[in-house]
Amino acid sequence: MEFNLEYLVRENIKNLAPYSTARHEFSGDASVMLDANENAIGSPVALTINELQEQLNRYPDPVQTKLKQRISAIKGLPVENIFTGNGSDEAIDVLIRIFCEPGFDNIITLPPTYGMYGVAAAINNIKVKEVPLNAGFQMDIQAIADAVDEYTKIIFICSPNNPSGNSINRQDIEVILNNFDGIVVVDEAYINYARQKTLSLQLADHPNLVVLQTLSKAWGLAALRLGLAFAGKEIIQLMNNVKYPYNINIATQELALQGLQNIEQVNAWIRDCIEQRNWLENELNQLPYTQKVYPSDANFLLVKMTDANNIFKYLQQKGIIVRNRSSVPGCEDCLRITVGTENENRILIDTLKAYTA
Repeated sequence: MEFNLEYLVRENIKNLAPYSTARHEFSGDASVMLDANENAIGSPVALTINELQEQLNRYPDPVQTKLKQRISAIKGLPVENIFTGNGSDEAIDVLIRIFCEPGFDNIITLPPTYGMYGVAAAINNIKVKEVPLNAGFQMDIQAIADAVDEYTKIIFICSPNNPSGNSINRQDIEVILNNFDGIVVVDEAYINYARQKTLSLQLADHPNLVVLQTLSKAWGLAALRLGLAFAGKEIIQLMNNVKYPYNINIATQELALQGLQNIEQVNAWIRDCIEQRNWLENELNQLPYTQKVYPSDANFLLVKMTDANNIFKYLQQKGIIVRNRSSVPGCEDCLRITVGTENENRILIDTLKAYTA
């Protein structure tokens, strides 16, 4: 009998468009990486591998007790309201697997938005209904209401939104929470840079609310892949039931614990980033081919430019990686630029000033 891989693969996996980063699309050496919205300044940990050697032969704590206790103290939430995952992507996938029946149910996303909501749904054979944000990158409440049907289980709201950078109107989120009987996931990956306060402190008022956060951005721990979810204890228990038994390795747990001790350092970096964001916005606005720099509550800027595709290629040739969002509906002719260090931002601006169409 002849082995036929094509026959064995699920149809939705055959048709899957995988998540792609700017670094998937770049080959060569980059000197300035402003594509992934990392904390460009650094990481608040200094733990060496020698400090972990005595623990490496043992499985890690499967429920991350010490880590959650520290997160609880920082966030002002009980441990039973906290889920820790291998990046926020694990929480997204787990929520879809818990609440959505493959082949029947659907989720709603609000493009332009974070691509992993759709990718996780596609992997799980869940239909995605896209309700685009309006011209100001805010929700169309009526359009969302019209899109909801009996099979809609989750609405994903990214606030501050990626790639536009703006916070979603809080009153509009409250309307969705109060009028949708499914799960509302509010992804706050960039909340540390925003003027708005986190919705996680309103869990008691909204049993259908799940708030996602991460240590990959302001906390400068992107390499650890540690995501957070906050929800009612019943939802958190379901997430813990579905996740892999030892989903957070010992190195991540120990390094994250050390990083979470340095709140003052992280807050100082946040202030520096916002200051650099304002400087970068001002400089970008003075370039002759900049059409618009969108207001941002995140650590990046969405910039509409004449000749955006060629500018993107030009920057790549100079060893500077940004994110080209020109093919994303609502972001035509736009580059998403992470706020880097002061030196990186100056290199970017100097390079852009030298560009000629």
